[in-house]
Amino acid sequence: MKLMQLSRLLQLASPALPVGAYTYSQGLEWAVESGVIRDEASALQWIADLLEWNLGRFEAPLLARLLAAARAAEDLAPLNETFLASRETSELRAETVQMGYSMTRLLGELEDFPRSALDALRSLDQPSFPAAWACAAVAWEIDDESALTAYLWSWAENQVMAALKAGPLGQAAGQRVLLALGERIPPVVEHALALDATEFSNFAPGFAIACSRHETQYSRLFRS
Repeated sequence: MKLMQLSRLLQLASPALPVGAYTYSQGLEWAVESGVIRDEASALQWIADLLEWNLGRFEAPLLARLLAAARAAEDLAPLNETFLASRETSELRAETVQMGYSMTRLLGELEDFPRSALDALRSLDQPSFPAAWACAAVAWEIDDESALTAYLWSWAENQVMAALKAGPLGQAAGQRVLLALGERIPPVVEHALALDATEFSNFAPGFAIACSRHETQYSRLFRS
């Protein structure tokens, strides 16, 4: 990878990207509240299971398809609608719509961002975050493997930060969890790139229940 592509990739994966990711926990806050996540081991198990069985079998392979569609200048709407339809709770749907909107707006404010990529995003009624992220990665000539790795790393980092803020993890424990998750990302990426569309599955009932319960959680820091 060329240094400019690496620089752009780090920018996309940075927690400083102003899309509001830090305000969401994707049900992790409820898992802490309920005692499912209570220490380093249980936090790693929860996040790693989601990485492999949820993101790795649906969101990551769908992102790979979005990258391919954006690179071929194909219509992103069918894949974008598929992702929106997969969001099982109102909070999860609102999260990806808000982050997709923020990402699209940000890209529109960057003077050197290709207008064709921006127009493709703006043609969508409600751009999801993966659709907007894929358009940026393709416009900045980032290869699929690197793009998926960075996307999953960014998600994992946000999950660990949510666990730190919610209480059960300290800073050192958070870094140990990230190291363990980092080892699991490469095989998840490899599997996602090879997965046939007929095998896509986001069946994770525990995750859906956590996200649903979070919607009525009395005391909370996060929006999902």
